[in-house]
Amino acid sequence: MLTGLFVLYFGLFSYGKKPEKPNIIFILVDDMGYGDLGVLFQNQRAKANDRSEPWEYMPNLDKVAQQGAVLTDQYCAAPVCAPSRASILSGRSQGHTEVRDNQFDKALEDNYTLGTVMKMAGYSTAAFGKWGLQGLGKEIVPPNWPAHPLNRGFDYFLGYIRHRDGHEHYPKEGLYRGKKEVWENRTNIAGKLDKCYTADLWTAAAKKWIANHVKNDGKKPFFIYLAYDTPHAVLELPTQAYPKGGGLKGGLQWTGKPGHMINTASGTIDSYIYPEYAHATWDDDHDPATPETAWPKVYQRYATATRRIDDAVGDIIQLLKDLKIDNNTMIVFSSDNGPSRESYLPRRFKPNNPSFFRSFGPFDGIKRDCWEGGVRMPVLARWPGHIPAGKVVNTPTISYDWLPTFAVMAGLPAPALSDGVSLLPVLTGQGKQPEPLVYVEYFQNGHTPDYKVFAPQHRGRKRGQMQLIRFGNYVGVRYNILSQNDDFEIYDVTNDPQELNNLAGKAAFAKMQQEMKARVLQVRMPNTTAPRPYDTTLIPPVIKDNISPGFTWKIYKGEFPWVAQEAELTPGKTGTEKTLSTGIMDKKVNGMILYSGYMDIPEDGTYTFYLHTATKALLRIHDAAVIDAGYRYQPGTERSGTLHLAKGFHPFRLYVLKPGQKNPALQFSWRGPGRVKQPVPHGLFYH
Repeated sequence: MLTGLFVLYFGLFSYGKKPEKPNIIFILVDDMGYGDLGVLFQNQRAKANDRSEPWEYMPNLDKVAQQGAVLTDQYCAAPVCAPSRASILSGRSQGHTEVRDNQFDKALEDNYTLGTVMKMAGYSTAAFGKWGLQGLGKEIVPPNWPAHPLNRGFDYFLGYIRHRDGHEHYPKEGLYRGKKEVWENRTNIAGKLDKCYTADLWTAAAKKWIANHVKNDGKKPFFIYLAYDTPHAVLELPTQAYPKGGGLKGGLQWTGKPGHMINTASGTIDSYIYPEYAHATWDDDHDPATPETAWPKVYQRYATATRRIDDAVGDIIQLLKDLKIDNNTMIVFSSDNGPSRESYLPRRFKPNNPSFFRSFGPFDGIKRDCWEGGVRMPVLARWPGHIPAGKVVNTPTISYDWLPTFAVMAGLPAPALSDGVSLLPVLTGQGKQPEPLVYVEYFQNGHTPDYKVFAPQHRGRKRGQMQLIRFGNYVGVRYNILSQNDDFEIYDVTNDPQELNNLAGKAAFAKMQQEMKARVLQVRMPNTTAPRPYDTTLIPPVIKDNISPGFTWKIYKGEFPWVAQEAELTPGKTGTEKTLSTGIMDKKVNGMILYSGYMDIPEDGTYTFYLHTATKALLRIHDAAVIDAGYRYQPGTERSGTLHLAKGFHPFRLYVLKPGQKNPALQFSWRGPGRVKQPVPHGLFYH
């Protein structure tokens, strides 16, 4: 029996042919807002031609939108770079990643990542640009960082390892922050990078890698994580105009000559502004009768940084066409968080203010905010022949959905550890779209800026502990959370994108308020390095009627490289049992067993669950990943996890891989109020 996964996957291609795995390029920019993208906001400003509201140009990204999909309602997992990128790379929400809040340079967890998943799916993998998730410690001697990209599934890396290095866009000259290190795999090559503007450098390096791969290993698909460190902080300008043409022979090129490593490594650093911006004027006093003034230099710089990325995307697409792989390559374009007001510039420059271009779009909020402007991302996806041209996707989605999406494109079900879902159905129009979980949590001890264009109730707002969850058209958001009892503000962000009308006080939304409060406890696990005021709150049960003793089991046949998400699979057998046993599966068959149902928790309290198996396994209670016995699990060892549960019925899913030849041992135990460690009583299972 073909699984649902492979029915969908084969359906994307011509019948009778073995599907060719597509190449994938994931482009992530740094601090570009939703409103910076032409098709999402800037083109409307240009059309309105209000001279007091300047605009940017994004011609190549506009073409990407015309040729593919615009995801209008995609969120980042956190409104600052390190946790956001950790969630993208791990496919996990901020309720589960090891990197949270402002933990820059903390090690990306040694687990399933975009690199490991795609590599296990048979892809060549490469990462370029900003990393910042390598691991800290006085005992660590570069390049032996524990979470170096080469240790997280990537075959090749060229870029900045350290977070802070990404604040400088000329690694050798160090115009503002000193000299930085650029690592090619485990070798620092910064000494050779005279006059290399990083946006140009990463683009040229990626183009060289793609061309070499196609020439030398063209039958093997590739995955690229291209993470720009621009337009972050508007530090520096390029050396010169973007080279003409594009693709294999034109545009940016890697020369490989020390001191002139790329073809724009000449001229004067920090010098080039696009002519349409260098000579741009605006109505600064909102009086058409007075002469217009030139744009302040800081905004000429910002617009140049975003336009440079736009040119790079066009250059890369031309390369794909020249190599005749365009139709078999997906490009995803996104940002890590909302626009920033940071600007590490000499004092003669005004600080960056994202309200100049209204980089946050029709929303309020910037980087480090959980208002829509801080977390709603400018996202495009292009895959000729598979994603219809001009498609608009307004389904609420989030950045950690890309790992499951790419896994399914590669012909594999996503790891069940991921909190995301595949977006292929909504992108291609084929198959049923699983509902994504849009969940954000973050802490920052600052305030929302006091911009005049923001609603008065959002200006100068204390941030503190923040949380966001989306239910359909509605967003629940909490600022400066002091306890789990704090109410969510509730907004219909489809019809009220600026979040002006808080619906929480209306009787019709009282039930939603309680559902949001319950849901945010049910989708996460506490992390001692990022404490929250609701960490020890009892997770509420669900109300269930017409249930019977025992649980449901489903058997999925196949050879899975990991505990797999069931959404893409069709079970071969299903049934109910009152006792946990792997004996329900044929000893000679490879596959996975999924046990599911409800546990009747007898009283309020703290419960620790223990899992001992001979193979990989995962326990979720509600949607909290309580026990992960997956990626680095040593068979025969015991893993545990602790939750604070209220009395009542709590849904669970227990996934167990079973290799052929023998049945894996399975021991599921617990410890709770007044209970020593013991097997979970069978009488507590219901379905």
